[in-house]
Amino acid sequence: MNTLELKSVSRYFGTYAAIENFSLSVPAGGRAAIVGPSGSGKTTLLRLIAGFEVPDRGTITLDGVTLADETTFVPAHRRGIGYVPQDGALFPHLSVAENIGFGLPKGMESRTRRIRELLEMVSLTASMAARWPHELSGGQQQRVALARALAQSPKLMLLDEPFSALDSGLRVSMRKAVSKVLSDAGVTALLVTHDQEEALSFGDQLAVIRQGRLVQAGAPKELYLRPIDEQTAAFLGDALVFRARIQDGWARCALGNVMAANPSPNGHAQILLRPEQLHLSHGAVFPRSPDGCYGVVVGSDFAGERCTVMVQLDAPRSEALAAADDLTIPVRVPAMDCPDLGARVHIHISGAAHLFQ
Repeated sequence: MNTLELKSVSRYFGTYAAIENFSLSVPAGGRAAIVGPSGSGKTTLLRLIAGFEVPDRGTITLDGVTLADETTFVPAHRRGIGYVPQDGALFPHLSVAENIGFGLPKGMESRTRRIRELLEMVSLTASMAARWPHELSGGQQQRVALARALAQSPKLMLLDEPFSALDSGLRVSMRKAVSKVLSDAGVTALLVTHDQEEALSFGDQLAVIRQGRLVQAGAPKELYLRPIDEQTAAFLGDALVFRARIQDGWARCALGNVMAANPSPNGHAQILLRPEQLHLSHGAVFPRSPDGCYGVVVGSDFAGERCTVMVQLDAPRSEALAAADDLTIPVRVPAMDCPDLGARVHIHISGAAHLFQ
């Protein structure tokens, strides 16, 4: 059963379509991420699901109950949906315990115990209950905001770029912690973000939104390896796109002959390779195999564990292919294997290339 179902949802502001004909299904207990650039309609979509905005067209259902359509609109406070905004939005005049218990009945017999359980659920100690929001770190504030949203035992949790204000290391650990909390609680979750790594790693479903429209949806690995177009490929990670000539399941491009991942008729096409598919050798470890291609190192970018090497490829035999492609490409290598500037190198490809249809 799908907990959340969006069917042809649209929201207009004047003549501007913030969301247009958007359809998506999120199964019960699942975690889905919606990724797109700033201004693509991510937050508007979340507000429509939460009940903060009214759709102009389409249907939103949760657990089979219609929340919004042409004749029905269930207000936000009756939807059973938790919402964690980007900045946490804690009440500055309330303690941590009072923030978490804000939506719980004042006379609730087990209110104190419930707050203590929620603190433990988000890995905060009971001693923090008396603290004020300004006494917490950014990560702790986000945990309190999550606990407050979980207090109502929601059917669905909406996360609006909740980690964007955190530093990179804390962002990763918080994402993992929040994902575990939601999974342990059995709560269906929907995250919106503009961070590709965050979107790819958060859940079991990924949807790409662009200019208010759904571009592609599916398993994160599927979208990363087989994006629908070049723009989606580039948004989900570093992408190397080449013109190629397809012949009997092989793509001839500036990198040599590459196996094609998806069937295509013979002729010209565009192919996608991810940087991790490129492997570089140089010096004494030069291969004897004629596969792959050769080039010269013209730059490098040291980043600790790894180094990104810029390689100017030898021009391919086909002048048409050479003219169509940028023949200087990035290759990631372990820092200890980084070749010197001017070194002649060999590049070979692992795996297959994705063909854009």
